[in-house]
Amino acid sequence: MFRRVAIIGGGAAGAILLSELLERPTPQPLHLDWYTGGGTPGRGIAYGTRSVRHLLNVRAASMGMFASRPNGFLEYMQKRDPEISGTDFLPRCWYGEYLEGETANALARAKSQGHDVRIVPYAVEAMVPENDGVTIFQGETTTRVEAAVLALGTLPPRPLPNVDDAVLASGRYVTQPWPMLAEAKPDTQAYHVAVVGLGLTAVDVIIELAALWPNARFTAISRHGVMPEVHQANASLPFEDSEELIETMRDAPDIRTWMRLLREAIEHTDDWRRVIDSLRPHTPALWQLLPQADRARFLRHARWAWERARHRLPQEAAQSIAELEQQGRLQRLRGRLHGATLAERGPQLAYMPQSEHQARTLDVDLIVQSVGLDNDIRGTQHTLLQQLLTNGHIRPDPFGLGIQAAPDGRLLHDNSAWPRLYAIGSMLRGTLWESTAMPEIRQQARQLADRWLAE
Repeated sequence: MFRRVAIIGGGAAGAILLSELLERPTPQPLHLDWYTGGGTPGRGIAYGTRSVRHLLNVRAASMGMFASRPNGFLEYMQKRDPEISGTDFLPRCWYGEYLEGETANALARAKSQGHDVRIVPYAVEAMVPENDGVTIFQGETTTRVEAAVLALGTLPPRPLPNVDDAVLASGRYVTQPWPMLAEAKPDTQAYHVAVVGLGLTAVDVIIELAALWPNARFTAISRHGVMPEVHQANASLPFEDSEELIETMRDAPDIRTWMRLLREAIEHTDDWRRVIDSLRPHTPALWQLLPQADRARFLRHARWAWERARHRLPQEAAQSIAELEQQGRLQRLRGRLHGATLAERGPQLAYMPQSEHQARTLDVDLIVQSVGLDNDIRGTQHTLLQQLLTNGHIRPDPFGLGIQAAPDGRLLHDNSAWPRLYAIGSMLRGTLWESTAMPEIRQQARQLADRWLAE
């Protein structure tokens, strides 16, 4: 059993692991150091929004904080409103309140049970892992712990290539949408906003700014020009042939074969979502079977289609987007960002339309970059990850999907895994692929808590 451990990261993943550790009876009190990096512990970026227009893309019944109580969030919300259903897609700010409340309850239990929990509202600057523990450096303080976990979430997005420093300095090219949305105020000016990307974050950006700026119009540019797929109003029944499909995929770990099998399965069901959702519990194990060449092939050719089908929109959000398009306030373009500059009239975006060889330009008032998660630690400005990488304590995923790790979350260095340095959440995407949503994160937290307290 590890008695003194450190959790690095103040978002949902860190809060869930902390709460899992404090849920269990232990023969001796724990000493937990939680480095939250500032902000409200538990909410992080994902659930820090205060807007009710930003909806979860997972149904309420599946968003419980604990693997042992997957209905926890639904039960919490039904105390507020008994009419809420398990199939509802609720505002993310409500989920943030739930996380905050559960974390406060865990801290109160810790105090009554004699545990020592130290919340440090600063970021860790450096770490030195060894086989028998981890040394942590924060400011002038050095702390030795028996084990540590990186629960960092996704990295701050970096500007896309060929974005000029002048337009970045102007504040009219936004790489981090959430702080911008939190500060946005109602405005009646007729802004023209370019949104680069068409994933879930882009949808949130467009819906929020369209409500705050009723005279604004939006141009969204992405490689394929399509929105995420849409959830059914009600949860689908499980795919009846899922066991046979999974077993066949295991027997033939080849991405071309897998895509053929998925197409055939979808042709024989009334709702393709049932097939995609049936893979979810098995995705990490399937991903680990794929050779590196097949992973690369998937990421080059099929990733966009998988992301679109796997991470779907609630019907309410899809309807809001459809209305904006019908009103002529939203236009979607197929193409790639070619660059962004600051012209005399304001930001100018250059893009290469799909199937064309001549770049076009677009004069706008604001450019918002919303191209998805950034898990690439190569070249990152994150102080701790830079230090760990420079000193050879961790290895980057070759495809820019986080940190190389063993399937149980132990981080790799040289040709082995550190016995007492772990990660959970999005930094494990290269190892597990499915590692960013609440059902996966809470399962990782539970398994890690079991391991630490058993040892």
